[in-house]
Amino acid sequence: MEAIATPVWALWWAWCAAALVLAILEVLVPGFVFLGFAIGALACGLLLLILGGSALGLPALLFTFAGLSLIAWLLLRRYFALPSGQVKTFDHDIND
Repeated sequence: MEAIATPVWALWWAWCAAALVLAILEVLVPGFVFLGFAIGALACGLLLLILGGSALGLPALLFTFAGLSLIAWLLLRRYFALPSGQVKTFDHDIND
């Protein structure tokens, strides 16, 4: 008997590992770009853990990932971004 291999996109831990890599990238490249994707990947990983790997197909997972990433990114921009029209200025030098 042959064992049926599970595709990588259906493994919950692969999505959580991708979320960890994206979160590390966010630390290296700040700006809330990768953090929204990390939250979306983590949510997909938790969804697969709860529902089981074969519950969702690849199109549904990608749609869920894209939607949750967009929502997370918009929320992050809303709560952590500067108000519109405002520019961050520094009035002192760190070396003073």
